[in-house]
Amino acid sequence: MRLSELKKGASAVVREVEDTHAADPIARRLRELGFVGGEPVRIVASGPVGGDPLLVQIGYTRFALRRAEAARVVVEDGGVS
Repeated sequence: MRLSELKKGASAVVREVEDTHAADPIARRLRELGFVGGEPVRIVASGPVGGDPLLVQIGYTRFALRRAEAARVVVEDGGVS
């Protein structure tokens, strides 16, 4: 499942960040920000029009991500609330 597919309030655990091409700078930056395997993540809110951007919390930090960026993050159900 992709982070972009989670509903508001849903929690999961990051499995990996996928590169869309070699040396993908967005995927690299997401990993630098903490989107690494095993980290719990939660969708806090989404924008009103088309649900963009997503407000995502990882640890105690919140980020606004476009759905296209969030789609690079593969997550799995972690039962985290």
